[in-house]
Amino acid sequence: MSDFATLSVPAEPTILAPDGSEVRVLLSRPGGSMAHFRLPPGGITKAVRHRTVEEIWFVLAGHGALWRSLDGRAETVALTPGVSATIPVGTAFQFRAFDEDLEIVGVTMPPWPGAEEAVFVDGVWDATV
Repeated sequence: MSDFATLSVPAEPTILAPDGSEVRVLLSRPGGSMAHFRLPPGGITKAVRHRTVEEIWFVLAGHGALWRSLDGRAETVALTPGVSATIPVGTAFQFRAFDEDLEIVGVTMPPWPGAEEAVFVDGVWDATV
């Protein structure tokens, strides 16, 4: 039996993330999982931190910003096509889309365990989703 898998991005969201962004679940392996995130123009997510997983993001389309904070260090970075960013375990984060859909592919390590993974925290913007 083969371990090969192939999947196109689903046309409709598979689920909504705890932060409010649209998620199209992609493939997973024992070491990690991948998903496509979409936030509509003007969308601002709820701020969260993850209990046990870390993520790497890659921005496909749109423009926005990512706020992240860990161990007394906080920063806000621009999200534009071609930018990648890490979210280490325990990092508080929140993101927003500006004037167009913000589309991101994220890899979660280990694989995403479920909605209970996210803990709501205070963010820097008022959530709209």
